[in-house]
Amino acid sequence: MARTTHRSSKGKKLYAVRVPKGKPGAGRIKDIQTYKRAHGQDVRRDSKREA
Repeated sequence: MARTTHRSSKGKKLYAVRVPKGKPGAGRIKDIQTYKRAHGQDVRRDSKREA
């Protein structure tokens, strides 16, 4: 999952999640998340090595 960073009009950092290469609509933005929300989810998710 590739993420591109953007800034909102209020100055908050945003992540644009893109459709992976090789899939229909590749490069298109699939979802936009705030950095705070995306980072929080990344921290909560256990890595495969820890599981």
